[in-house]
Amino acid sequence: MKKIIYLPLIISCMATVGCSNDGKKAAKSSYDITFIDNSVAPGADFYDYSTGGWQKNNPLKDEFARFGSFDQLRENNKERLRALVEEIAAKPHSQGTIEQKIADLYNTALDTARLNAEGPAPLMPYIEEIMAVTSKDELAALMGKMTKTGISPFFYSYIDADASDSNMNLYQIYQGGLSMGERDYYLEDEESMKNIRAEYLKFIEKLYVLIGRSQDDASALAGKILAIETKLAEASSTTTELRDPVANFNKMPISDFIKMCPDINIANYLKSSGLDINKEVSVGQPKFIAGVNSLFNETSLDDLKEFFIYKTTDHVMDFLSEDFVTANFDFYEKVMSGKLEQQPRWKKALSMVDGSLGEAVGQMYVAKYFPAEAKERMVTLVANLQNSLRERITNLEWMSDETKAQAQEKLSTFSVKIGYPDKWRDYSALNISKEDSYLANYFRSVAFEWDYNLAKSNMPVDKSEWFMSPQTVNAYYNPLSNEICFPAGILQEPFFYLDGDDAVNYGAIGVVIGHEMTHGFDDQGRMFDKEGNIRDWWSVADADKFNSLANVLVEQFNGIEILPSVFANGTFTLGENIADQGGVLISYQALQNASNGVEDKHVDGFTADQRFFLAYSALWAGHIRDEEKLRLTKIDPHSLGRLRVNATLKNIDKFYEAFGVKEGDDMFIPKEQRINIW
Repeated sequence: MKKIIYLPLIISCMATVGCSNDGKKAAKSSYDITFIDNSVAPGADFYDYSTGGWQKNNPLKDEFARFGSFDQLRENNKERLRALVEEIAAKPHSQGTIEQKIADLYNTALDTARLNAEGPAPLMPYIEEIMAVTSKDELAALMGKMTKTGISPFFYSYIDADASDSNMNLYQIYQGGLSMGERDYYLEDEESMKNIRAEYLKFIEKLYVLIGRSQDDASALAGKILAIETKLAEASSTTTELRDPVANFNKMPISDFIKMCPDINIANYLKSSGLDINKEVSVGQPKFIAGVNSLFNETSLDDLKEFFIYKTTDHVMDFLSEDFVTANFDFYEKVMSGKLEQQPRWKKALSMVDGSLGEAVGQMYVAKYFPAEAKERMVTLVANLQNSLRERITNLEWMSDETKAQAQEKLSTFSVKIGYPDKWRDYSALNISKEDSYLANYFRSVAFEWDYNLAKSNMPVDKSEWFMSPQTVNAYYNPLSNEICFPAGILQEPFFYLDGDDAVNYGAIGVVIGHEMTHGFDDQGRMFDKEGNIRDWWSVADADKFNSLANVLVEQFNGIEILPSVFANGTFTLGENIADQGGVLISYQALQNASNGVEDKHVDGFTADQRFFLAYSALWAGHIRDEEKLRLTKIDPHSLGRLRVNATLKNIDKFYEAFGVKEGDDMFIPKEQRINIW
């Protein structure tokens, strides 16, 4: 939760699902009418009308800060994965096999008796290594070594496609260093932010006490840590500034990066992390790197070493004894998200296995749970949505023919990944041993992943690579490869039913597919061409018209109050809001195309149009705590579920017709104020 890494060029979705009916009408709807609360009028609050029944029947459990339809699917998937993993974990296996690695990692994570007996001992060699540093040059080298095990005190390093030449990989760095994940937590003066900072200081104190420091030392160090992170926050770009792919891509020779940090021995950092094989780098946020350099220069060696100790311990608390795990939960999940109790230990253990051996577990998952016909039907449905978007682009009134032609070309070259990769990763080099501590196994798994990515340096991009494992309940669009991806994990009930009718399936999975396609043309995706390179293929006039339409959407969301004096950020969420609206419009048109003029029949008392919008709203049925509303408004580019329904549908004319929304209703906005982009 607390490890927030903004990788802006992978645009992930609303986790949804589907297979499709291939245009055939079924006898009954798969929409669950118990979702509906008939005490609320559709025109008053469509979200509460269409999901109020679900809310009443699914009270929020203490282990969740938010729980909804997507989370329900994820929980169902965890049970499937648990059955697979626990069957393996219950048996002995030959050393070096995938089964042995899964079993030992899972069982080590579950062994709380051993973890509690060890206490902080597994961490102490790493702390001692930091304490032994005698110069800032040595500290820069150690920072590179830490990066290989997933600890990045100041900035993240990674290998990804070059946005100016998307067929080649490029070393890239990105701002970091904020344990609370977002600069507003450090800088804003609202009472809620002040309260969180006060709790954060208590958390840092607790962390230092757990590793053996006195209470007085811990209190003094907490203030120093917060002061360092506050300086990093001041240098950090805002979430809205991070949305500009052009501004956040700054390719240069490695030598120029070294010159940007005259007070940090970057050469030592690069050598110890293995990154010195790279000749070029994209420095995502040069202003931030300048701030890091100044901070490194102005801060004493002893204080920097304490900061490194804090960042190391903070990063690994969930892999230590229960007192560390509880302290971690009490702040990051209880204070920041409002959760009331920890999730069961098996879920954390499963997450570790899933994160470390994702495709190995995925290969087993696909073999057991993903039928071939699901992939075949998904291919058909994606093609139907592409045809719909093609028609909508052709009929756009605000875009010129010249820009339309390039948009159509980009759409026609979309790469589509469904279910699982064509080739599976090799995990033979990953060493997992039950004789070693949980922390040691974690560090080796991260180092294995680092080496895997480091091997991509200066190499052509592997366009077949997946950025989500097959069992993931989510989807994404990647502008660097102009691809949409739908893992097997989301292609299942309760979001798609083989016996359901088209209206429901298009309202659910169809909207998700349309959502991902629209990302190729949102405020970020539109800056990339069909090859995945940053290139302005728009006429100036068309770009101005797009921005004008987008600004209306921004202002609509800016005016929505989430909590007292806390408003939605329409600029930060613009890409997802455009994609939500585009997904609805594109999938609705695809539904009309699929009907082929067949007379609409009422099912469960609802027309096809009504079932379409009800199915869409059902995707976002859920509960969320106020603390989580605040946190997500700060760090999540997706709008909250209620807004993804009400604010989106207020702009859709067909929604008004389907439910008789009229002037005076809360769901009504005048037609001339409604905005449709794609």
